[in-house]
Formats: sequence, structure tokens, C-alpha cells
Amino acid sequence: MYLESLTLRDYRNYEDLNVSFSPAINILLGENAQGKTNLLEAIYVLSMTRSHRTNNDKELIKWDKTAAIIQGRVNKQLGAVPLEIQVNSKGKKAKVNHLEQAKLSQYIGQFNVILFAPEDLALVKGAPAVRRRFVDMEFGQINARYLYNLGQYRTILKQRNQYLKQLQHKKNQDLVFLDVLSDQLAAFGAEIVHQRLIFLKQLEFWANQLQEEITQSAETLTFEYATHLEDAADQTIEQLYAQLQNDLKKATKKEIFQGTTLAGPHRDDVRFLINGKNVQTYGSQGQQRTTALSVKLAEIELMKEETGEYPVLLLDDVLSELDDMRQTHLLKTIQNKVQTFLTTPNLSGIARTLINEPKIFHINQGNLLEEEEHTVD
Repeated sequence: MYLESLTLRDYRNYEDLNVSFSPAINILLGENAQGKTNLLEAIYVLSMTRSHRTNNDKELIKWDKTAAIIQGRVNKQLGAVPLEIQVNSKGKKAKVNHLEQAKLSQYIGQFNVILFAPEDLALVKGAPAVRRRFVDMEFGQINARYLYNLGQYRTILKQRNQYLKQLQHKKNQDLVFLDVLSDQLAAFGAEIVHQRLIFLKQLEFWANQLQEEITQSAETLTFEYATHLEDAADQTIEQLYAQLQNDLKKATKKEIFQGTTLAGPHRDDVRFLINGKNVQTYGSQGQQRTTALSVKLAEIELMKEETGEYPVLLLDDVLSELDDMRQTHLLKTIQNKVQTFLTTPNLSGIARTLINEPKIFHINQGNLLEEEEHTVD
């Protein structure tokens, strides 16, 4: 899978852009605030229907315009597919083969990307919410059932929290309706936990191979899914559902007092262990970065395994955050495997040595100029 071409209309600082890309490595060179990350963000939005940088869609529209359009032609095993995302003050529209999709969730999965930005190096040492978001975003791309269950769970969780607040302030006293919401939440929650465990085991397999390669077999990387559910990895969906039901029932009084849901996969975490020790607590900064790199690169193989096609890789100024050894491993891993978009103010010596025949674009104030010679020497 690769992105053949991209068209932007009134997107961020791009007024009218039409560009074709290499199926290999595309380098976006330019100083800060010129539009490198905006271009990467547009590709991400074309994949996920939402930005990784803001929850306010209006920020995607050029400041003096009323709508933004992103169009892309994606080459897949079964042929080229035109995709389109329209953003305006009323919301978003997504089109596949020029046909508008009834729901945005039906669109996701048409074009898979993996984004690796400097903040992703905080995947290991960041808060649990960072890791939950990582799991949900990546697994949601490759499995429509997971995405559906997650959407339903979030909707019911929001309703349940609102109702708990009503009970907390004694604006309502009907516990039967709370039981109905709890039952629905437990049903979708059990599906989510079960699917997370399966995908994390697959991701662990690929991540550990990469970790061993980087550290010359000195480190073994394993994952631990941290949940309040007992023996979750050995439970059926029905058993997980029963546990969640029971946990929600036992927590009812405390939840009403606090006005929020205290049990469920929205509170779970993922721990990364090197040689059996939690990297977040006991790992050095170097080990934490190597782990984050291994986990992100493992996504490439997991997506290939699940979808049959490699995703597109977006590297947003990440080389400057990695030392020579990790830069080398990253570039060797992606070379001749996945279409890559790499933003950077300038190319490091390592990148110049390892990247073969990239397509290079210079970006200045939302304008792209392609280098004639495909060389970085």
C-alpha cells in the first residue's frame, strides 16, 4: 500500500497543492513552521479522519476559508482507490471511490498509516492514557470489530458517567437503568479486553524480535496487560463479561459517590518489560527509547500480518531525537519495505548514507519544490 498522490485545498497553510510521491522514501525538508508537519498531518487525516495534533477540526481549515479538502490516490494490491476527506464548520465527510460513507468508522481501514513523532518516545514513560490511545488507534485501524466495540463502549461509558452524576446529585434514583448501562458496558468491555490481549501478544512477538536485534540479544522485551480483571489472558469473553459485571456492581456505591465509572478497559494499561523488569520504572532513557522504537516498528509487521499490506510510515522529525545506532536501525528496517514520509530540517550523516534514492521536497511557506536529482549526497 502506498500513497500515489495528494491534493490539498485550503488545508492549514496550503491553499492549492497537487503532488505525486515515490512509493519508497519521501523526504520533506524545511525549517520550522513552513508546513512539513501540516503535510504529514493531512496524510494522517486522510487515513484516520481526524488529526493527531488537535481535536478542533476548524484548525485544519485555512484561516480565511470555510472548508478544507484532502484528496489522495492510494495504490493497493487490488488497484488504486481515490479517497477524500472534507472538513467544514458542520463536520466531516469521507468518500471512497467518490462515494460518501454513511459513517466515518466505515471509512477507517481504507488507508493505513503509522505515525512516529518525538512524543511517541514517551509511549513507555508516559501516562497510561498515552498507551491506551496507542492501542486503540492502531488496533482500530486493522480490525473493524475492535473499532466498533470501542465506539459503542465509549458511547455507553459517556452515558453511564452522566447518569452517575445525576445519581450523585440526587437528580435521579433509578438504579435499574444504571444496571442496564452496566450490562451493556460490560458486554463491550469484555470484547475490547479480549481483543487487546490477542493483538498485544502478536505485537509483542514482532517487538521482541526488533529489541533483540537492536541490543544484540542482550534484552528480551515482553508486554503485560495491566487490568483489574483476574487471569484475563486465560478467560473467555463470557468470563470477562461476568467479571466486569460483578466489578461494576461491587463499585456502585463508590461510583455514585464519585460520579464516574471506576472499572473497565478505559482504566487499563500496558506495561513493557525488559528482562522481566518494568522499563518505565527501572529502564534507562536509552532502554525506554529503544523499547518505544521497537514497539512502533512492530506495528508495521502487525498491520502487514492482519491486513495483507504494509502501511505507510510517517516520521515527523523523529531522527533528531534518536542517536546514530537507533537511526541506523530505524532506516535499515524501513528501507525497501514501506512507503515513508520523513520530515526534517536537515539530513543527518546517517540518513545520507543509508537512504537510497529518496524523493526530496523542499517546503517553504506551504510551497513544495521537488529536487531534480534523487540523491542526498
